[in-house]
Amino acid sequence: MNAPAQIDLDARKNPTPEDLDITVRDERFNRGTTPDRWWAGEPFGTAWHNALSATFPRGEAFFIEAVKAHREGADPKLAAEIRAFVKQEINHTREHIAFNKLAENHGYDIKAIDERVRQMLELTKDRPAIANLAVTMALEHYTAMMAHEFLANPKHFDKADPEIRDMWRWHSVEEVEHKGVAYDTWNHATRSWTGWQRWKVRSLVMVSVTGRFFKNRWADSMNLLAQDGITGWKARWGLFKYLAWSPGVVRRIFPAWLAYFKPGFHPWDHDDRELIKLYEGEFEAALMPAE
Repeated sequence: MNAPAQIDLDARKNPTPEDLDITVRDERFNRGTTPDRWWAGEPFGTAWHNALSATFPRGEAFFIEAVKAHREGADPKLAAEIRAFVKQEINHTREHIAFNKLAENHGYDIKAIDERVRQMLELTKDRPAIANLAVTMALEHYTAMMAHEFLANPKHFDKADPEIRDMWRWHSVEEVEHKGVAYDTWNHATRSWTGWQRWKVRSLVMVSVTGRFFKNRWADSMNLLAQDGITGWKARWGLFKYLAWSPGVVRRIFPAWLAYFKPGFHPWDHDDRELIKLYEGEFEAALMPAE
């Protein structure tokens, strides 16, 4: 009797496009005049994006190290994409440090957010490197989902300060562009695993990451809203409406989040490079080809 065939639940049906170029755009923002305190035009979007940005300097350094730890033996294409990914993330870190200083200059205390991220990252130092890559892969999917939404739906920044809007759009373009790097690095690092093992681990990690992500970003946003004198039900209902209704980033990214659990999923199942083309002309003077 023949043994049953094994089905690879995590086979790469749609890998990163062969003609994808990851381009480093060396842009700088928020060095001149400062916008109003509510740069998004209202407090809830301002709080949410300030809370996100406060996590990025340490978080993106973590992403870089997690991916770099598994670059040995990568094929030339992936190796080049990892180098470009690192350069992009370094620039993102620099610009979010500037953005965070802008928030502090407007009186927001974001030190507690940075300290929580520091403490959480301390816990990762004794974990297996592959676990850190799995977390990075899940969080990179979050950044890619939100980046797609920010670029595809102008309503997210229609009332924002123009320079801050440009900074988030620039960041979003590059997050879309390198959305497959951590995932492809994971597939490279786990090439000896079965498809079932890869699918199980990445799915469980995404569930865990999702719980922590929303719990912490909600708490951070509530703290920042309280600094604006907005508390209680007014704060909770306002932030909920912002995230779930209008512009509703959480509601709108839900299908893309759910797709992550599909056997055989790959970030480039949805080729949204048209969003890059739509905005890249604005950054033409700063383009630096990847190695």
